[in-house]
Amino acid sequence: MLIVVPARFASTRFPAKPLALIKGISMVRRTAQIAQIAAHGLENCDYVVATDHEEIATHCQTHNIPAIMTPVDLTSGSDRALAAAKLFKTKAKTIINLQGDAPFTPPEHITSIARALAAGADVATPYIRLSWEALDRLRQNKNTTPFSGTTLTIDKSGRAIWFSKNIIPAIRKEVILRSESPISPICRHIGLYGYSRTALEQFEAWPESAYEALEGLEQLRFIENGLTIDCVEVLPPKIASSGIDTEEDLRRAEDLIAQYGDPFIKSLPQKAAS
Repeated sequence: MLIVVPARFASTRFPAKPLALIKGISMVRRTAQIAQIAAHGLENCDYVVATDHEEIATHCQTHNIPAIMTPVDLTSGSDRALAAAKLFKTKAKTIINLQGDAPFTPPEHITSIARALAAGADVATPYIRLSWEALDRLRQNKNTTPFSGTTLTIDKSGRAIWFSKNIIPAIRKEVILRSESPISPICRHIGLYGYSRTALEQFEAWPESAYEALEGLEQLRFIENGLTIDCVEVLPPKIASSGIDTEEDLRRAEDLIAQYGDPFIKSLPQKAAS
């Protein structure tokens, strides 16, 4: 297994964001450490940062993080994950894409989708069920950053029906539902994907799909082409950040660190790439 952390320099909404400092530690260092911790807990697992920019690669090298240069013109994290697997010359049959702007992903979320892949899933991704309080916060955040935070709907077998940057599904009779349960019917997607190598190669061969382009969500390419995505429910992380897409998201992340403490472990030993 290979955990890939795509770290693209030229983000439209937040240029050079992998190098952005969160309480003095770069986003890519934080995310790479999560990959490292998860890789230590999985059998025959490596991790690597996949970037398109020398400055990020040099930054990783400075901090003893394995990194590999991938082409600039790749259009998605999934494409970058496959390119990294090819360049890394790994024979891994499963690849996990830990998005570089998700620096607070609990390592156990990676472990949960690794288990789903081991059980035969083509694609696996985690989600959490939102409390009403968490849903209210998501709605408030979307007033200023409408494309931060993804929700999904799931069928009875645990497979994804749809993902959207809008909050789905719409809720009728919300007042009644709030009185019946502390948990809302809304599921928030965790930006973490695991694939069989075959599924990822299929993804690369398909052109960008129609709804993928509209929503800006690469996982819709799998659904639009008839492939299934297994969804794994996980516990909410202490620092509930759905991804850092803007400088405002970064400020929210720093506020959460101030409230809950910093999960970054400064003395963690490095794992060499094999």
